[in-house]
Amino acid sequence: MERLAGRIILLSGVSRTFVGFLAGLLAVLAQPPFGIFAAAFVSFPVLVWLIDGVAPNPGDGVLRRLMPPAAIGWSFGFGYFLGGLWWLGNALLVEADAFAWALPLTVVGLPAVLGLFYALAVVIARGLWSDGWGRIAALALGFGIAEWLRGFLFTGFPWNAIGYAAMPMPLMMQSASVVNLSTINMLAVFVFAAPALIWTGKGARAGLAIAAVLFTAHVAFGFYRLAQPAPAPLQPEMTVRVVQPVIDQAKKLDDRERASIFEDHLSLTAAPVQDGAKRPDIVVWPETSIPFILTDNPDALARIADVLQDGQVLVAGAVRVEDAGAGLPPRYYNSVYVIDDRGQIVGAADKVHLVPFGEYLPFEDLLTSWGLSSVAASMPGGFSAASTRPVLTLPGGRRIYPMICYEAIFADEVDGNARLADALLNITNDAWFGDTPGPRQHFHQAQLRAVEAGTPMIRAANTGISAVVDARGVLVVVLGYNYRGVIDTILPGKLPTLTNIATRSHIFWLTTGILFLVAVISRLGFNIRKN
Repeated sequence: MERLAGRIILLSGVSRTFVGFLAGLLAVLAQPPFGIFAAAFVSFPVLVWLIDGVAPNPGDGVLRRLMPPAAIGWSFGFGYFLGGLWWLGNALLVEADAFAWALPLTVVGLPAVLGLFYALAVVIARGLWSDGWGRIAALALGFGIAEWLRGFLFTGFPWNAIGYAAMPMPLMMQSASVVNLSTINMLAVFVFAAPALIWTGKGARAGLAIAAVLFTAHVAFGFYRLAQPAPAPLQPEMTVRVVQPVIDQAKKLDDRERASIFEDHLSLTAAPVQDGAKRPDIVVWPETSIPFILTDNPDALARIADVLQDGQVLVAGAVRVEDAGAGLPPRYYNSVYVIDDRGQIVGAADKVHLVPFGEYLPFEDLLTSWGLSSVAASMPGGFSAASTRPVLTLPGGRRIYPMICYEAIFADEVDGNARLADALLNITNDAWFGDTPGPRQHFHQAQLRAVEAGTPMIRAANTGISAVVDARGVLVVVLGYNYRGVIDTILPGKLPTLTNIATRSHIFWLTTGILFLVAVISRLGFNIRKN
């Protein structure tokens, strides 16, 4: 292995860039649907050795000195995001006549842009690089900052953050109840990169020992938390039915199919309860499951009232329209409705965090002049974003915290209001992406939100994966991808959180400061030894 490390360190030019790409591609195996977190213990040591091999000419200017580490980081990121996000192109093939031209921009262009974040990570790390174990602290620091920025710059896209690779199963998710994802991103990179010290690190024992302690504590805390009694059901008990209709996206876009789609949801809602289950108190349909403007269709509300039994409540995804005033086009919202057993809309919440190019077109005036449109172009101007996300109160007093589609990937959006709810709600339509890694990755990230909030999650997905997840991220019941049907279960209760959002933010910045100090001290010692 030492010989392999030496060969990687000596690489240069195209060979070094290509190995960086392969290392990033390998790291994708740590994410769903594979969940082989051991792959990261190979890819990140390779990245360390590639950075070890960077030796810029002291006479070069700043930009020329930055280019080699930036190229390594970008190639690693390009491989990682290309391998992890290629399935996004499937959404463009649903309406291939209109959007197939954009496939290269989505499948190749987006990973190329996201790779710039990892280029920044390696540039930061290289500026603090040394020959000791402090260099993996520098790498962790660089990736921590890069992933933090990726979470909010340009509306944010923290999909497949490195930290998720360290949390492939509930046993390894429990740390998310103490520290935030940004901290886990940093510590995960430190642990994943630690094997590089075995063959090419001075002071390897200290770095390896710290990594071993972190990993052991991560797993041991998971054992401890899962060994505790499972959260007791809410009192009084509330039974949930999640409907998974498996409607093909092309069919959802066909106006002639709207009535049959609606009836399909109603038939699943009215299906007999499963063996041993109680009659559902709340029925949940996926995102945009109501295939027309509900407020323009009183007959549809009457049909819902016919199907719901006394005391039952329907929570369903729909498009909501709002009059914007004289002379202005109406505003459309991707929404969730609460409908009671009399067919009355008693609550609603609109999506706050919209998908760029999917639900709205950034720089709309400019890009439409170039002939571009969003995937939601059937609605003039696309969707509008809500300014706030309310906690929805159901008839009977239960409260749910709604997250529509990919809002569930934003850890920071599970704010203090989420703790006021009895359950998190994630409704989505992943039919756009077909039977690819996308729906599995989406589900995994949503699952972590329940752990962070100490609050169970109800998830309804058109084609899957639908589930009820308890406050530890454990699956209470699940309906896999492309399985049409319903799941009925009693909603589990909440768990107390050990830290609040403010404390987790403080821990992140404290960890950032510690890693920076370790890297700087190691760097200063390295320079002293060189001189």
